[in-house]
Amino acid sequence: MSASPPAVARSEAASGWFMVSPTLIYAVLLLAAPLVTIVAYSFFKDGYLVVVHEFTTQNYIDAWSDPIFRTILLRSVLVSALVTLVTVLLAFPIAYFISFNVPAAHKSRWLFLITIPFWTSYLIRVFQWKVILNFNGVVNSTLMGLGVIDSPLQMLNSVGAIAITLAHAYAPFAILPIFVSLEKIDRSLLEAGQDLGESRLMTFWRVTLPLAMPGVIGAVMIVFIPTIGDYVTPELIGGGKLPMVANLIQKDMLKIDNKPLGAAVAVSAMLVVSAVALIFLFLNRRFLRGGK
Repeated sequence: MSASPPAVARSEAASGWFMVSPTLIYAVLLLAAPLVTIVAYSFFKDGYLVVVHEFTTQNYIDAWSDPIFRTILLRSVLVSALVTLVTVLLAFPIAYFISFNVPAAHKSRWLFLITIPFWTSYLIRVFQWKVILNFNGVVNSTLMGLGVIDSPLQMLNSVGAIAITLAHAYAPFAILPIFVSLEKIDRSLLEAGQDLGESRLMTFWRVTLPLAMPGVIGAVMIVFIPTIGDYVTPELIGGGKLPMVANLIQKDMLKIDNKPLGAAVAVSAMLVVSAVALIFLFLNRRFLRGGK
């Protein structure tokens, strides 16, 4: 005797829920639950060593009325924008070279070489740059040995040092999505553009770059979002003198022990990042529309 249609439908629904349950549990426990907790804490009151579960918006008022928070948040956005700009500008030629100039049989070897920095931990790579940029580091020693400078340059504890370190750390994250986007471009479109009289530069500008923009935007997102919340590099390379928003959150959460205020700062930073990300997406759509 065959199963009735409702029983079959319930069985299929149960099978579907069973198949997606690991992903659903993962998303709820590791993504949704921490986010909801942070948002909830941002609307609670702070007591002495405890969090008072009473609704308030005072944490956001305190955060946004604090000039130190606004300065640090603006610095975080500007540093992340600078790192993203430098990283993408350096990553695009590398991705373009691998996609258009490296033989197909050797592309996987080049991609393998790009992943070599991931073999060491992020903390070690940051310390490596601290050694390179130190007062008696590799750069100063080389420049003084060549007679370019007479005394060592102070490179650490600066926005430039933070930007260089972050750009090096996140370069592979920018190269890979741009490479994938360039690989998807139909080469016949480039040949057609040149057959119609376009120069190689104009073909790149009017065909290659618009078609590669999804990868570029992906690289911008991948670099911009984590760098604005980076904690290690401003602490070690910036010497704690140029804190970013993650350092401020750590201070509010642990040193000051004001978890609701720290949560409000974290949510505010997330909203700013979301706004910037939406602007990037809007510009991408405008760019692609203009390229048609």
